[in-house]
Amino acid sequence: MHDDTSLTVGRVKRVLEEHIRPAIHSASVPLDVAIHELPGEPIAPAEGLALAFEPGVVGAPWGPAWGTTWFKLTGRVPAEWAGRRVEALIDLGFDVNMTGFQCEALAYRRSAAGSDPIPVKSINPRNQWVPITETAAGDEPVELYLEAASNPVLLDYHPFLPTQEGDILTSSKEPLYRARRMDLAVFEPEVFDLSLDLEVLFELQAELPATSPRRMRILQAMDDALDVLDLQHIVATASDARARLADVLAAPAEASAHRISAVGHAHIDSAWLWPVRETIRKVARTTSSMTTLIEEQPEFQYGMSSAQQYAWIKEHRPEVWERVKAAVAAGRFLPLGGMWVESDTVMPTGESLVRQFSHGQRFFEREFGIRSKGVWLPDSFGYSPALPQLMRRAGFEWFFTQKISWNQQNVFPHHSFLWEGIDGSQVFTHFPSMDTYNSQLSGMEVAKASRQFKENRLSSRSIAPVGWGDGGGGTTREMTGKAERLRDLEGSAQVVWEHPDVFFDAAKAELPHPAVWVGELYLELHRGTLTSQHATKALHRWAEHALIEAELWAATDAVRTGAAYPQAEFDRLWQAVLLHEFHDILPGTSIAWVHREAVSVLSDVLSDAEDISLAARRSLAGEGDRELQFEPTSVGRGRALGAAFVAEPTAAPVSLTEENGGWRLENELVSVLVSAEGLIVSAIDKASGREAVAEGKSANLFQLHQDFPNMWDAWDIDRYYRNSVDDLTAVTSIEASMIGRAARIVVVRPFSESTIEQTIILHPESRTVLLRNEIDWHETEKLLKLAFPLDIQAAHTDAE
Repeated sequence: MHDDTSLTVGRVKRVLEEHIRPAIHSASVPLDVAIHELPGEPIAPAEGLALAFEPGVVGAPWGPAWGTTWFKLTGRVPAEWAGRRVEALIDLGFDVNMTGFQCEALAYRRSAAGSDPIPVKSINPRNQWVPITETAAGDEPVELYLEAASNPVLLDYHPFLPTQEGDILTSSKEPLYRARRMDLAVFEPEVFDLSLDLEVLFELQAELPATSPRRMRILQAMDDALDVLDLQHIVATASDARARLADVLAAPAEASAHRISAVGHAHIDSAWLWPVRETIRKVARTTSSMTTLIEEQPEFQYGMSSAQQYAWIKEHRPEVWERVKAAVAAGRFLPLGGMWVESDTVMPTGESLVRQFSHGQRFFEREFGIRSKGVWLPDSFGYSPALPQLMRRAGFEWFFTQKISWNQQNVFPHHSFLWEGIDGSQVFTHFPSMDTYNSQLSGMEVAKASRQFKENRLSSRSIAPVGWGDGGGGTTREMTGKAERLRDLEGSAQVVWEHPDVFFDAAKAELPHPAVWVGELYLELHRGTLTSQHATKALHRWAEHALIEAELWAATDAVRTGAAYPQAEFDRLWQAVLLHEFHDILPGTSIAWVHREAVSVLSDVLSDAEDISLAARRSLAGEGDRELQFEPTSVGRGRALGAAFVAEPTAAPVSLTEENGGWRLENELVSVLVSAEGLIVSAIDKASGREAVAEGKSANLFQLHQDFPNMWDAWDIDRYYRNSVDDLTAVTSIEASMIGRAARIVVVRPFSESTIEQTIILHPESRTVLLRNEIDWHETEKLLKLAFPLDIQAAHTDAE
């Protein structure tokens, strides 16, 4: 009888790592290797199979940053392996701790006809096997093709350090990787099952009370199993070892055990540390693996959001698309979320969020005959209080996210609750209590889900999105094996593969009167995402407005003149905008390549939308010699939706006079004083006579701070940035002039290595002082603010 817990724990850990897992594949033989490195962008798989390959060797360097290398692997199954399961084992030079953030590949076979590529599954650090045959005949030929991407490691173990690797225009051309293994091997299912038996029990005992009877019996069973396991003959003795574990694995869970609804998941960021073109391939790799896993695991269900990602597969990987469609039809591959992408929800307009829903749902309904019942948005940087209203009006019944568990200060008080928006709309909402959307079903995660579930008094269930994510990869056979053992296991929460719709129906039934959270779901982290990458943000807003206006005039033109409405063109343009609302593009948290392309795409959208608007307005105006003014909104003083002849202005021009070394800009509504340093030292509303600028202060003051958060450059702004500040008051030049009836002051301001050119404008009949800034930015780890110390007591501020 063993009673020394630490000895058992150390023994199991070492035997698992050094003997059992290495024996999951027993005999192996090397495959012959041939390679073809592409000189440019990726090519279609059919073209890849037709390439001319040159002899290669395992261990040779391959793959410059962002490159594609095709490998052709050939060989024969040894005759003595007849009757065994055979797999290819491929290590492209992986760091096993970084799935989705380095090199990866998609394996193909040739079709029976010999010309068409058949996708098999992806190869990544945690999924290095490719099925060859379930039962070998012996001596059969093997031929595999690998489309391998040499994506550079940008995340590493510190997020994130400055790098030139974030854009193909500046990245290294030197090979980054060396393959370590490309073999055929015999898979030993009994050893694989033994490894999972021990892993599940090992992780479970670590979460149980130190001296609990259940933990003691698990420890004893593991000792008994290892006592009969011959470390030099693992395959021969694995079954005997498993028999010693059978009783503790068969002990059922308590009636009160927490229930975890697991859904396979990969959360593939539509762009982040890779460009959109690489995301397209990540989606193909992951979905190939998931459809293969669905075929091998009868209870497994995989969920994927983002209609855009399905559309990419359909367009770029039709051979993968057919497998996905079949799995969806079988109810095993689950379209989730009803959005075009998992977007940011703070910066897009309400119109854009409506389009996220409409384009997402239209795609799912058209392609699969499915409408999502809930919004699946695990990873976005806070959630607008307008969302509940928009979700309910779009027909959604539930909302899922996880990100609020990242809060810096306040732990969110609920996991299942009603979220109430600004108009009173409510939507049933769930946060997974294991605090991750990339669960591995570890003992720690499963225990955490049960232990910290806030609604434990009234409810018994939570969700676990299971699989490698962010960079893709998805669920592994190790995870499905653990789920099988955790279905009904004493001392553990129960794990069952389940559609989120089923979970939400059951959770709502358990909580007929849930707690209510009113207003914004504010993320107490990543505040810098509201300020990073100004060009992306500005072009996105302009593109949104331009598309909304173009639709207005095009629709009016269609009704009034019978002109054709360019629906397909609007769909194309809106989908480009919606893609760039993804929660790592619009917030400014992606690599340089992503934002360079975003600026280009959004500029084209803006131009195309303006062309549609102009054509529609010209059609509506017809021929004539009088100028028409088209007004797309009815907001603001004297503005009416529609078109009217341009009238001669009647309001007096803005007054521009020198005062105290500066200038006073004044119209019939406001009076503004700009100092010789270009600062606004007075702003008076003439109707009330009230001064808006705080006494003794100056508004329109640029301030430069150090920008060096504890982590996550361009994501976080930590509070101590305020501790040091430089007020930028130096002026290179300042000029005042009249532009038509408006007054204008142009200020050129130097600072550090950079320059600001600011234009201050006041129009007649306007209460708004316009500030237009062009900044030639050459700073590192700096944050630039524009300060307005106003003498106003207000709970809320609107800023544009």
